[in-house]
Amino acid sequence: MNVIHMKYAVEVAKAGSINKASETLLVAQPNLSRSIKELEADLGITIFLRTSKGMTLTPKGEEFMAYAKNILRQLDELETMYKSELPAKQTFSVSVPRASYIADAFSKFTNCIDKGSAEIYYQETNSNNAIKNILEHNYHLGIIRYASHFDNYFKTLLDEKGLRYELVAEFQYVLVMNAKNPLAEKEEIHYKDLEPYIQISHADPYVPSLPAATVLKDEHTVNCSRNIYVFERGGQFHLLAQNPDTFMWVSPLPNDVITGFGLVQKSCPDNHKLYRDMLICLKDYRFSKLDWDFMTELYKSKSQYL
Repeated sequence: MNVIHMKYAVEVAKAGSINKASETLLVAQPNLSRSIKELEADLGITIFLRTSKGMTLTPKGEEFMAYAKNILRQLDELETMYKSELPAKQTFSVSVPRASYIADAFSKFTNCIDKGSAEIYYQETNSNNAIKNILEHNYHLGIIRYASHFDNYFKTLLDEKGLRYELVAEFQYVLVMNAKNPLAEKEEIHYKDLEPYIQISHADPYVPSLPAATVLKDEHTVNCSRNIYVFERGGQFHLLAQNPDTFMWVSPLPNDVITGFGLVQKSCPDNHKLYRDMLICLKDYRFSKLDWDFMTELYKSKSQYL
């Protein structure tokens, strides 16, 4: 029997509905409903009667609930008894867009981790997954990136999900390419100049209520017939370094990345689109010391590169 499923069942009984319990537990309704069904299947009983007015306990469910509450109370007592004797574990988790200034900040932030026990999670992903990680996978922080004209989409979504948000950075993408690319010598590079070359792009942008194809088309302002789509940040630099015909739109890069891979960074006068990086977390979440340490390094890195 899954103890988490038992905890979910107790909360559903308390709330009287999957919907209300989902809001309290910060677990998606389909996941919560599936957990209850799996628990009932494991036990071979029906715990809840499902009606239009909500969830009510069956006689077997009431019997189970008495045992479940007692078991959970004993588990809490056992955990408190032994955990109180151990030093607190340092924990930190963040989901971020693929951005060198954020990766640089995270690398420097790791020097803030004390010698005690620690669990640190850093995931580069799109905005949709960053939001899901907080709501469903207990991540503490997230940074989402979107074009400024999608501001209402995202702020409405974050408000609906019970997330608070804070602007970290606003910037325009720059062009990055191999120093041997013929365009690297030009004073100004325009969209038309880029069309014969190979465009590298991240393949998983996300905007609420819009199909992926529409978002990709909006992101890629250059009409290139040759495109390479990647899902991670490291490989893009190796592609740019190995193939002089490639280019990419990125947030401004640190000098060590540019020189290390033999690249050049250029602005484009045709590009007027603004992007925003937004820090997100649960509305009632209180920052830990590690969170503040990461934020300090993030804003230092931002001021240096953006």
